[in-house]
Amino acid sequence: MKDNESMTDTNDTKKPESAEENTATGTAETPEIVEETTEPTLEEQLATALQTAAAAKDAQLRAAADLENFRRRTVREKDELRAFAASRIVEALLPVVDNLGFAIAAAKAPNAELKSLADGVAMVVTQFTTALGNHGLKEVNPVDAAFDPNQHEALSQQPSDTVIEGNVLQVVRIGYSLNGRLLRPASVIVSGGAATPEEAPAPAGEKKENA
Repeated sequence: MKDNESMTDTNDTKKPESAEENTATGTAETPEIVEETTEPTLEEQLATALQTAAAAKDAQLRAAADLENFRRRTVREKDELRAFAASRIVEALLPVVDNLGFAIAAAKAPNAELKSLADGVAMVVTQFTTALGNHGLKEVNPVDAAFDPNQHEALSQQPSDTVIEGNVLQVVRIGYSLNGRLLRPASVIVSGGAATPEEAPAPAGEKKENA
């Protein structure tokens, strides 16, 4: 009996010690602190919305200004390109103009030779076509070539014993193309092939019998 009472007293005296130990070691539970969130007032929401709208308007104005500057710059560059696009061609033709002036002066000189003048003009024409050819100009001169309605303009058709039917018999006016684009078609006479007896001209002095 005494032993049981002593054990009970011992247990009763140990319980307070364990509680004090827990408090000392800091294992006791602490209450949670809940932060309260407050919603923005109507005035604050309005101020935020006004700031957002002002920023969007400023960005829109900046974009419109950039677009207008780009448009003006494009128009200016286009005008400059149009104004000076032919400068290289004009520069290449200036020697041709000079030589034409020399040819006119030579023609007005006393005792000017016609053959020399003709040779000089032919040289100027060659210089002129060469200068234009350096900038993409090409002749359309389809002598004895097949007639092409996309490149040629038929003025008439004549029989021919030397040029097959459908080919160009004669070039009346040379055509030109610039960098592959047709500027002017060649005016041509197309061969109709060998003439038939009915189409052949009557010999001189021979009259056709009336039917």
